[in-house]
Amino acid sequence: KSHDSLNIQQALYELSSHVVRGNLKHEQASGVLADIIEFREDMPSILADAFCILDIETSCLEEKTKRDCFTQLVLSCLYLVSDTVLKERLDPETLESLGLIKQSQQFNQKSVKIKTKLFYKQQKFNLLREENEGYAKLIAELGQDLSGNITSDLILENIKSLIGCFNLDPNRVLDIILEVYECRPEYDDFFVPLIESYMYMCEPQTLCHILGFKFKFYQDPSGETPSSLYRVAAVLLQHNLIDLEDLYVHLLPGDNAIIEEHKREIVEAKQIVRKLTMVVLSSEKTEEKEKEKEKEEEKTEKPPDNQKLGLLEALLKIGDWQHAQSIMDQMPPFYATSHKPIAIALCQLVHVTIEPLYRRVGVPKGAKGSPISPLPNKRAPKQADSFEDLRKEVFNMLCYLGPHLSHDPILFAKVVRLGKAFMKEFQSDGNKQEDKEKMILFSCVLSITDQVLLPSLSLMDCNACMSEELWGMFKTFPYQYRYRLYGQWKNETYNSHPLLVKVKAQTIDRAKYIMKRLTKENVKPSGRQIGKLSHANPTILFDYILSQIQKYDNLITPVVDSLKYLTSLNYDVLAYCIIEALANPEKERMKHDDTTISSWLQSLASFCGAVFRKYPIELAGLLQYVANQLKAGKSFDLLILKEVVQKMAGIEITEEMTMEQLEAMTGGEQLKAEGGYFGQIRNTKKSSQRLKDALLDHDLALPLCLLMAQQRNGVIFQEGGEKHLKLVGKLYDQCHDTLVQFGGFLASNLSTEDYIKRVPSIDVLCNEFHTPHDAAFFLSRPMYAHQISSKYDELKKAEKGNKQQHKVHKYITACELVMAPVHEAVISLHPPKVWDDISPQFYATFWSLTMYDLAVPHSSYDREVNKLKVQMKAIDDNQEMPPNKKKKEKERCTALQDKLLEEEKKQLEHVQRVLQRLKLEKDNWLLAKSTKNETITKFLQLCIFPRCIFSAIDAVYCAHFVELVHQQKTPNFSTLLCYDRVFSDIIYTVASCTENEASRYGRFLCCMLETVTRWHSDRVIYEKECGNYPGFLTILRATGFDGGNKADQLDYENFRHVVHKWHYKLTKASVHCLETGEYTHIRNILIVLTKILPWYPKVLNLGQALERRVHKICQEEKEKRPDLYALAMGYSGQLKSRKPFMIPENEFHHKDPPARNAVAATVQNGPGGAGMPTSLTINTAKLEESAAEETDKLKEKSQGTVKVINKTVNATPKVTTKIYSFLDIGKEKDKEKKEKIPATTPETKALGKDGKDKPKEERANKDEKPREIKEKTPKSDKEKEKAKKEEKASKEEKSKTIVTTIESKSVAEKEREKEPSREKDVAKDMKSKENTKGGEKIPVAGSLKSPVPRSETSECEREQKRRKVDIHSSPSHSSTVKVSIHYINHTTPTLSKSKEREVDKKDLDKSRERSREREKKEEKDRKDRKRDHSNSDREVPQDSTKRRKEENGTTGSSKHSKSESPSDSPRSNEKEREKSKSKSSGKEKGDSIKAEKMEKSSSGSKKESRHDKEKEKKEKRDSTGGKEEKKQYPFTCQHFRKNTKK
Repeated sequence: KSHDSLNIQQALYELSSHVVRGNLKHEQASGVLADIIEFREDMPSILADAFCILDIETSCLEEKTKRDCFTQLVLSCLYLVSDTVLKERLDPETLESLGLIKQSQQFNQKSVKIKTKLFYKQQKFNLLREENEGYAKLIAELGQDLSGNITSDLILENIKSLIGCFNLDPNRVLDIILEVYECRPEYDDFFVPLIESYMYMCEPQTLCHILGFKFKFYQDPSGETPSSLYRVAAVLLQHNLIDLEDLYVHLLPGDNAIIEEHKREIVEAKQIVRKLTMVVLSSEKTEEKEKEKEKEEEKTEKPPDNQKLGLLEALLKIGDWQHAQSIMDQMPPFYATSHKPIAIALCQLVHVTIEPLYRRVGVPKGAKGSPISPLPNKRAPKQADSFEDLRKEVFNMLCYLGPHLSHDPILFAKVVRLGKAFMKEFQSDGNKQEDKEKMILFSCVLSITDQVLLPSLSLMDCNACMSEELWGMFKTFPYQYRYRLYGQWKNETYNSHPLLVKVKAQTIDRAKYIMKRLTKENVKPSGRQIGKLSHANPTILFDYILSQIQKYDNLITPVVDSLKYLTSLNYDVLAYCIIEALANPEKERMKHDDTTISSWLQSLASFCGAVFRKYPIELAGLLQYVANQLKAGKSFDLLILKEVVQKMAGIEITEEMTMEQLEAMTGGEQLKAEGGYFGQIRNTKKSSQRLKDALLDHDLALPLCLLMAQQRNGVIFQEGGEKHLKLVGKLYDQCHDTLVQFGGFLASNLSTEDYIKRVPSIDVLCNEFHTPHDAAFFLSRPMYAHQISSKYDELKKAEKGNKQQHKVHKYITACELVMAPVHEAVISLHPPKVWDDISPQFYATFWSLTMYDLAVPHSSYDREVNKLKVQMKAIDDNQEMPPNKKKKEKERCTALQDKLLEEEKKQLEHVQRVLQRLKLEKDNWLLAKSTKNETITKFLQLCIFPRCIFSAIDAVYCAHFVELVHQQKTPNFSTLLCYDRVFSDIIYTVASCTENEASRYGRFLCCMLETVTRWHSDRVIYEKECGNYPGFLTILRATGFDGGNKADQLDYENFRHVVHKWHYKLTKASVHCLETGEYTHIRNILIVLTKILPWYPKVLNLGQALERRVHKICQEEKEKRPDLYALAMGYSGQLKSRKPFMIPENEFHHKDPPARNAVAATVQNGPGGAGMPTSLTINTAKLEESAAEETDKLKEKSQGTVKVINKTVNATPKVTTKIYSFLDIGKEKDKEKKEKIPATTPETKALGKDGKDKPKEERANKDEKPREIKEKTPKSDKEKEKAKKEEKASKEEKSKTIVTTIESKSVAEKEREKEPSREKDVAKDMKSKENTKGGEKIPVAGSLKSPVPRSETSECEREQKRRKVDIHSSPSHSSTVKVSIHYINHTTPTLSKSKEREVDKKDLDKSRERSREREKKEEKDRKDRKRDHSNSDREVPQDSTKRRKEENGTTGSSKHSKSESPSDSPRSNEKEREKSKSKSSGKEKGDSIKAEKMEKSSSGSKKESRHDKEKEKKEKRDSTGGKEEKKQYPFTCQHFRKNTKK
């Protein structure tokens, strides 16, 4: 109705206003109004209202036209509205203009008189005439016993009689009735109807005014309003006898005063906080001031009575919720309930309201409780019988209560129990989203928890029971809701109420006090204090504790220990606080140097691991947080997961594992637990179960694995964009290590079904989830093992046969069944071309096996069993231990021992089965449809390299697998080539590793070197394990060729040469990395070198070269990069300790005599050569090869191929040809390029600056100071430049000298045939000249055929060795090694050392004399030929000169370095074979050709030659310290291929 009348009012007003504006004629308007006036009875009144408004509006306007229009409209409507109504509503002036009144002034005066008479004239009662007897009778009537049949109506009649009879004042009578009601509150049923009836005789407002006057009487400062008055007023309000609005204005204090008071409370609270957080230096003055303030506060008078709150309390007590609610709405939030009486009254009302529902669903089993009777008042809120009823009133009441529910812990518990019961019902309905009612109720429960329960808990004084009660409900919420509630509680609730602001400040203050005093010693008392504080305000406390832990990591252990007194709710809050601290956006995750993870994050991670392991805290939130961070491409927080898994599951990931631990990790679970970790991992069963459950319940196991696997590359290509390389490496390692650790945890803790159900097949992992192959196989591997073992068990049960063969057959069947789909699946992982060389079966086998499958760590099992035996003995010997404890400990040790032995036996059987399976599979492994070399490339690229850097155990596995493939005699697998490829070029591999990958790669190389060293150490072992294995074939035959010729196998001695070559290659790569100056190169190579220290360096001069480089790094990096300095110092110390175990090169492999010295060559082959001992013959042959090597190299450049003939080539060089042709196949193209443009080949680049300038240094040093003779390391750039300058200066002189020497040699050749008596002298003479050229051995063709007797050969050889100057290039770039004198006995065992020395001295003297004589004679010839030779020197194109310089400088400078640059050696071999074909026929021809070649080569090579006597003496002195021997790696594959083509 009211809505309609509003619309009508609006319409009438608009119609009239159109007339006023002149848009409509008043006649039309009055016509319309006449038509509609009949619609409603009150239409005239509504029209009068519209006129009234227009009257006010137009009277304000200056425009008279509008006023006139209005007047005309009213005049035309006078017949529609009565005069009286218009007189009431319109202004007197308007009425006058309408003619309704004569004069407005008179009208005003008249109305004033009427109002005065009505409202202000008092009826004069003659008080003396009111008889006291009347009031006495009135009180007697009201105060009589009302229990009988007396009704209010009866009493009302009596009261009326008394008023009439005694002429009483009705208002005073009403006042007395109220007074009596106050005194007799129990008679509501009597007084309320009485007052209600009495009010019919009075004005409606009278009752309200009387009550108002009563309240006003108590409003003076000393007055206190009685509760009875509040109650009477409340009852009258409840029965609607008075209106709250009318009464409210009579009450004090005013609303403004209340708001001011509330603001003041907030300000005071903030001041208290400020005081607590301020650092106050206590002094007497401040203390005095505080005391004064306290006194002043006591003096201040208590505030006047708050009547509004008194009335509110009364309303709540009688259950008048509507009126109470409207009073509370007038006040600031929670102002009313912050007064304890009101809070308690409201709590009582809630108690009553929820009673039936609580009795039905909330009372715990076995509890009686004290039932609460309902309010007698029928107008009180309806009691709740169902959860829906709670929504109507109870939740609303609780919201008004807010944090002040803390006043009634019992009600708190009841509300929580109801919440728990609701959640139980809510979840049992299957959490159906359709049930909107339930969802609304659930959201209400969450709101109540947020706004009421948690704030109330904060105000309760350490009530642990309430905390536990609340957890009963909280644990039914999903963690997302719980954490949302904790977040609100921590970050918003404390700021909403002054009381909570104070509580927060006090909690922080107390937390500071406790944390300052917390140590390891007082953990228990401090823990109790923390516990007390945490029951009420856990969020604030933990926030502070975590902030301290982030600053001081030494607090972690005491804090973790002190948290044992927390409640379950507090542990859950702690988990939330940890996640919030981790996610803090204001904190930087990197240190200021941007290379390391911040210490606060590391501390938090460490704390996480410890606290989650020790206490039953839910992990889901933390794990989900890590997963979300990974989804966002952030891997910093993986540190958390790593710590949690390490602490909870006892799975440790560290690169510092010893070899014993690694070995233990290849055994069963028991051996891993006992011997595989640094700490004894005990009691992780429960914590690892909790972790597993959290992962499975929230489906996080596989997603975390996949996210980590994908994030590894994300770290480099996305996350690591602007970050420091060192940090990117750390993050990559952290991501990878956590993946390995987490995968290990899942494999060992998930049941077979769980694992198989969750991990998809390998092709899905790689192709759909884009998981890297190594990670995909890592995750799938346990699944294959599970499936094979379960299939095997099934087959065993199905067909019972105990024979070993039967078992093996079943095992192989099981493997085939499980792995067949895998073989199919892996085909999609790589291009089809890959499968031409290796079969999918081989690929899958490699990736699916582990070390557990390949070998049994017997020594580890024995070690652990012995430890247990020692423990048992110690227990027996311990006298103090009580007998029952002794017994328990012994039983534990025995049980453990039995378990280990059982496990060992089980593993042994398993390994035997696996090896049988591999034996059957191996023929199909390597298809080698292209070449063996390509097969090895694929094997290394797709199998070995990705897996060897995956984990430490995988590194060991890869090395073992290579050895296994070799031992199985796998067709098409070249063991030699595989090892050669692994050891030859490690620079790029090392440079591209992270720190931990370098460590694992080092382990892999260490295991590979261990195998190689074992074979190298003993001929018997070599013959047994490698002798006639296909892996050591040195001839490349058609695919499928198996076994074969003994001559095709690499013999033991040549294998030792190969091993030396590998050691040399490792040295070269190491030195290169150390000299780059790049952080990653240096760090990684130092890590790798430290790992391979047990097996490398074994050769003394390689070790010394490394030592010098490392020492240089120590000096350079001490100030610049302390981490590199520490690494280098560590390695340097360990290297020094290994020095006593290093051996000279000639002990490492049987070095051949120095074939490239002219004298040695001269001496070597005489007619007596055939009668030499075998060893000597072999050496002779090798010497010839190497002598011919240089000649051929030079010939190749200057003349082209020329056949050189020689008799004495035996079978040995052929074998060597095969080795080298084989080993260097992969580098053919490089070698060819190197021969053409040596300066640009990878080989020379790898050598670096040092290699090129080595010969120059030697020459420079020789010219400058003899003291630098012993230096072996390549010089610095400055020295190189210096050497180059000197070299240019001495160029001419050198060429002259060399030419002369060669002339003298060629003359000597001819003379030798005629004058056998002079042969010895000539030989010695030439030898002395050669030696003066700084060890540059330019072979002379004729010298190879000189018929020198054997004894003289050995003498000359020894003499030459002695006089050889020890200025050799760094061992890191040439395989040069000092050879001790005892090696000479190898070739000439007949002479003792003392005799040798005497002979040497004599020979030396003679040769010197002869050389001087011959010099004089040949002076003439020299001058004649000088011009010709210098011309020929100029004719040589600059390009070829440069090439020769490079050949002699980088790849061939020290002519023994053929191990390194084998590009020269096959030529010599080829020539020697040609020599052997045409023995004597071309002897002289060959001689002359060689002499000619020598001339050219000597003019091209930049070696110095000095002939003065003093120099020779010095050389002799220096050469006694040790001689430079060049290692013979006689042939390379490139030349071999050229030969075979020819």
